[in-house]
Amino acid sequence: MENSRNFQKELDKIISSFDGKRPRLLLHACCAPCSSYCLEYLNGYFDITLFFYNPNITDEEEFNKRFYELQRLVKDIYPDMQTVCPPYCKDEFLSAVKGLDDCKEGGERCFVCYALRLAKARDYAEENGFDYFCSTLSISPHKNCDKLNSIGEALAKDKRVKHLPNDFKKRGGYARSVRLSQEYGLYRQNYCGCEFSKPKE
Repeated sequence: MENSRNFQKELDKIISSFDGKRPRLLLHACCAPCSSYCLEYLNGYFDITLFFYNPNITDEEEFNKRFYELQRLVKDIYPDMQTVCPPYCKDEFLSAVKGLDDCKEGGERCFVCYALRLAKARDYAEENGFDYFCSTLSISPHKNCDKLNSIGEALAKDKRVKHLPNDFKKRGGYARSVRLSQEYGLYRQNYCGCEFSKPKE
């Protein structure tokens, strides 16, 4: 099903209005591979701070592994970029999705997870004077881009900070993220992060 809106064109229009200015963007980062292309693309237009808030990740070991890879990517390419990482708290995710254990992957449980992570990013962005916030999640062909953007927009309503419309998989973004992951030897996990999406052993 095609998106009802072209979020890439909306983003292009916003960027074209900057006239040389560099707004502050809080970019929620789910992992290094997804962040690789998003950073390559957005860094030319925004002053970016990464926000690694992912309580959905199965356990602390996996959380630390993914955060380490993100830090390694940033250190190699964007050494002056700040990364914010709230403490890992799996209970925040489990509490939010309670009762949704049997939902299929890509369904309501995932939408609650999007909202949980985007709300945390919105709060941090609002409290710290950012102009925009959004997430790298839309680069994945397995994520619902319409839902991600509608949730982000709803969270930004009546707030000073604005949600940045996005569909990072467009223009070969996903394929580019795969190539960049190979180029930098990034750990590329085979599941989204939560216990519900983890392949059975």
